[in-house]
Amino acid sequence: MANREELGIIRGARAGDAECQLALGKLYLFGGASLPQSQPTALHWLHRAALQGRDEAWRLIGSHVGFEHAQHSRAAVLPWYELAWIAGAQPAGLVLAQLVLSAPQDSDARLRGKALQALEDAARAGLPDALWLLAQQRQAPAPALDQGIPAPAERGAAFDLAEAHHAALDHAWSSQSRQCFLDGALPLARQLARAAPPDAEAARGAGWLVTPQQVLLLSRCAQALADVGGAAQPDAAEQQRYRELAAYGGDRGAQLALGLWFARMDSAGARTDGGIAAVNFKRAIRWLTQAGEQGLADAWFALSRIYIKPEFSQRSVMEAQACLERAAGMGHSAAQLECGIHAWRNRRGDEYNDVRAAYWLQKAAAQGSAEAHAALERIAPQASGPSWTDTLQAMLTRELLGSQPLLAARIELAGLFRLTRAEALLLDIKTADQGHCLVIDIRAGYGRSKRRLALVRTAQQRQALDRIARQFDKVDSSLAGPEGNYRQRLYRLKTWLPGSADGDHMVPA
Repeated sequence: MANREELGIIRGARAGDAECQLALGKLYLFGGASLPQSQPTALHWLHRAALQGRDEAWRLIGSHVGFEHAQHSRAAVLPWYELAWIAGAQPAGLVLAQLVLSAPQDSDARLRGKALQALEDAARAGLPDALWLLAQQRQAPAPALDQGIPAPAERGAAFDLAEAHHAALDHAWSSQSRQCFLDGALPLARQLARAAPPDAEAARGAGWLVTPQQVLLLSRCAQALADVGGAAQPDAAEQQRYRELAAYGGDRGAQLALGLWFARMDSAGARTDGGIAAVNFKRAIRWLTQAGEQGLADAWFALSRIYIKPEFSQRSVMEAQACLERAAGMGHSAAQLECGIHAWRNRRGDEYNDVRAAYWLQKAAAQGSAEAHAALERIAPQASGPSWTDTLQAMLTRELLGSQPLLAARIELAGLFRLTRAEALLLDIKTADQGHCLVIDIRAGYGRSKRRLALVRTAQQRQALDRIARQFDKVDSSLAGPEGNYRQRLYRLKTWLPGSADGDHMVPA
């Protein structure tokens, strides 16, 4: 609901006061204390203020109100965008061009000329929508892109057109259909392919030079041809030609696609019907390694699948595991899950494999892997129900905390990670903390216990654990340290907090 001041502005605007109309337009344009932002309403009042000679009104219209709102009152607001563009507002030039060029039959030659000039100015300023619209307006072939970017003396309208054309293709790739992208990109890709040597592998040695932008164009064309498939029936040879040229040009996506094509499999390692007639693992490894070195986790994962294939003559489980761990380290969810399961299955060979398993499974679970969540619950189930520390927490006063800070820290740790009383009293916190989990192993001081893991699941647990660990930094937590052995620690706990003798299922030694 509008406040008293805003109600006065609304009444003045309705009465025809230009200043009130300008002020009300600003309130709706930027939002007021109780009035919501509304560009259509702002345009209505700013238009009325501009009609009464308020220059600030049309400047605000040109700078802040976009085409989607202006198009509904095209004839009325067109002069304001023209004035704002002449005054130097680049966004106004773009909207002016959109309004004029969307209905060229309603505009005279003078206005269309101004609209095109405004569009070129907005494109030079780097506005993406302006670049896209400029490319649509200029359907003539782009400059000879196979020769690279023109020399400075040749730059001008041709250079602007090339920039606009590539910007239009970027826009089509991200927001339009693949067929729409191909309609604009294939002529350029074919021009580049004709200029390249017939043998893609000899392209570099033959002095074939392309820019990164052109390499990306070839890679996207290959991917788009593969995506449309079906009824379009793309030319497989043409698709492969673009993929090879892009791969030799250094595009990692094309290198990955080419490696998978030679291996006749998808990125998950499953066999595909498409690809080369006879599998060529040697060439597949070459391209997948190059893609992996450029940071593609999918490439390392695919390599791990190749190295464990029985039909591969250089089959190596160790090499497969190394590739798998590189993919996992780059954030590949399936690789993280597999690394976690592999470490858990081999925990008898190395006791700390369960720690590694928990690490990788937590990473995979964070990416939404239900299988990783289930595995974590088997490895380190989350305790439920009340803790023996629940009643003690209310008994801790400032005086008690000050007299026994280490014991108080152990009680807090037990509450956070559901430790038993023996685990809380005997745990070596500095050794137990592995970052992502606690290794709870008190077998040396309490023979009836079993080694287990407790996951650090929340930021609150991590912060509390760091704070507690700092309290033990300069303290020897072993049984020979100042805290004493288990009996001494248990006696201190019972005498310090008498209620601690109740509620624990573990009988003190």
